[in-house]
Amino acid sequence: MRVRNSVVVITGASSGIGCATALRFARKGAKVVLAARRARALETLVAQCEAEGAEALAVPTDVADAEAVQRLAGRAVEHFGRIDVWVNNAAVTFFSPFLDVPLEDFRRVIDVNVMGYVHGCRAALAQMQRQGSGVVVNVSSIVGEIAQPYTSAYSMSKAAIRALGVSLRSELQLNGVDGIKVSTVLPATIDTPFFQQAGNYTGRKAVAMPPVYSPERVARRIVRLATAPRRETGVGPMGRMMAAQHRLTPGMMEAVMAVQVDKTHLSRTEPATASAGNLHRPSADGRNAAADGGWHGKSRTARRRALAGLVLLGAAKAVMARYGQRTARR
Repeated sequence: MRVRNSVVVITGASSGIGCATALRFARKGAKVVLAARRARALETLVAQCEAEGAEALAVPTDVADAEAVQRLAGRAVEHFGRIDVWVNNAAVTFFSPFLDVPLEDFRRVIDVNVMGYVHGCRAALAQMQRQGSGVVVNVSSIVGEIAQPYTSAYSMSKAAIRALGVSLRSELQLNGVDGIKVSTVLPATIDTPFFQQAGNYTGRKAVAMPPVYSPERVARRIVRLATAPRRETGVGPMGRMMAAQHRLTPGMMEAVMAVQVDKTHLSRTEPATASAGNLHRPSADGRNAAADGGWHGKSRTARRRALAGLVLLGAAKAVMARYGQRTARR
C-alpha cells in the first residue's frame, strides 16, 4: 500500500504519539482523520496537517463509547470513501498502589485502553473487509511485556492489546484474508505529555523513566507499518533489550523493573496531590496539540540513556545481591 492518498484514522491524536503520527502521515501525503476528546486541540492539529499539504478531518471522539467510534468510522468513509489504515493509540493511565486507586479510575483505564481498541478494531475491520484491504496498527507498550508497579491497570491493558493482535491475526489467517493486516507496536518510554496528564495517588510526581525516546520515532515506525506490516515491533533499544532479557530471566527483570520505577519513574523530591488526571475528562490545556512532553531534547538524550544504563546496572546488582542473601539464608 502507498501512503500517499491513503486514508488514515488516528485515535488519541491530540497529543504525543498520535499527534506525531498524524503529522508524519500528513507529510507523506495521506488523508488523515483525527480523533480525541479535545475538539479545539484537534482543530489546531487539522491546521498543522493542512499546512503540510494534507487533507484532514477532526472528529471529537471518546473511544470508550462504542457508538462514538462507529460514528468516527462513518465520518471517515463518508468524507474520504474508505479507511486504509486505522491507528489505535488513545490511552490513559494512573500511578497508584493497587489498593489505593478508586475502582472507577481502574475501570476507566480498561474502558479506554482495552475496550477503546476493541471498538476501533471492530469499526476498522468491518470497513476493511468490505474493501478487501487495510492495516490496523495497535499501539501497546513495553509494559505489555514487563509490567510495572503502580500502573496495574495500564500494564494489564497493554498486555491485553498484544493478545488482541494475536487473536485477530489468527482469525484473519483462518478465514484466508490476506489483504488485511494487524500490527502491534511496543514503545519504550516516549517523550509525551502522558505523564503530566496521568492520574496519581502515590504522593510523588510521575516523570518519564529514562531513556526517553521521541514520539517522532514511534510515528516513523507506524508509517512504515502501513506499507510493510509486521506482527509486533518494539521502539527503543533499551525496551527491546529488557523485553528480550525478560524472556530469559523473568524474575530478575521484573525485580529490576520494580527498582527502576521506584528510583526514576516517581520523583523522590517533588510531591503530587491525589488526582484522577485526565481519566474522566480531557486535560485542561485547551487548544494545545503537542507531540512532546518536554522530557527529551537532543542535549539531554545521551545523559538520560547513560543514567538509564547506570540505574539498570545498579538495580540488577541490588536484585542479585538480594537473591544472594536469600540463597545464603537457605
